[in-house]
Amino acid sequence: MGCFSYLLALSFRIIVTSRVASSQKILLTNDDGWAVAQIRAEYTALTAAGFDVILSAPAENESGTGSSTSTPTTLKSACEFNTCAAGSPAEGANSTDSRINYVNGFPVDSVRYGIQTLAPKFFGSKPDLVVSGSNIGNNLGSTVLISGTVGAASEAALEGIPSIAFSGSSGSQVSYTTLSQTTSSSTKAANIYTTLVVKFTQTLLANPTPLLPSGISLNVNFASISNCASVSDFKFVLTRINADKSATDVTTCGTNHLTAESTAITKGCIATVSVFDASTKGDVDAATQGAMLRKLTPILTCL
Repeated sequence: MGCFSYLLALSFRIIVTSRVASSQKILLTNDDGWAVAQIRAEYTALTAAGFDVILSAPAENESGTGSSTSTPTTLKSACEFNTCAAGSPAEGANSTDSRINYVNGFPVDSVRYGIQTLAPKFFGSKPDLVVSGSNIGNNLGSTVLISGTVGAASEAALEGIPSIAFSGSSGSQVSYTTLSQTTSSSTKAANIYTTLVVKFTQTLLANPTPLLPSGISLNVNFASISNCASVSDFKFVLTRINADKSATDVTTCGTNHLTAESTAITKGCIATVSVFDASTKGDVDAATQGAMLRKLTPILTCL
């Protein structure tokens, strides 16, 4: 090999290595299970967007389990959609992609396994961000208290990892193998919500660290795609978890009172963004809302 060719090849290796080293590290989880179409679509899209991604999610649908936790055990029955056999170990990986993992436990157990075991293995460090969901069905208002999606995001925040809980009104609890059915309503929802997840994630990760204040997470909910057939139809709006007429929130859009997410999402093609305390799963003060408003200004708009 000539000197020029050698230097060119070396430069290429350095550039590629640098890109890999600088890729932002995302741990992806949910409560609907490791094999649902929505989370697999997101895994593929986030990876294609240049993020370094690992998936750690429950072996089965664990919706509505909040912040429950247990010691993962050997599977007594097959994983959802028969993606692993009865008798499989408590934790396991996809046979063709070791970055796609199941945990036979609750969403909190799945995110713990991802942070404490998988991240050191694949990243050599903690994740930069935990993405929980998108959940099949919205998690609005008091529902956050029982949501496994929000429970997983809360656990990540309490372990010191910035996190977002995403949920969407549309979609179905179907296998990732159905994503090839491009005209199905479930696949359309998965694709639209996935693109919105990538867009929001890119916006947040464009900020310097810390991405979020300690112990704080975000709850993002997408409206139904029934009348919102395109990603461009959606607009992100800063909201609050619970309706409280006496609360004083950050001043934005001409008011110091944020609309409750359960109300805002009925106003059209809306993606609500609420800032919440991971310990209480309740709303935060105006100063904390303001800190996130500044970070998310490029993507937020008014109702």
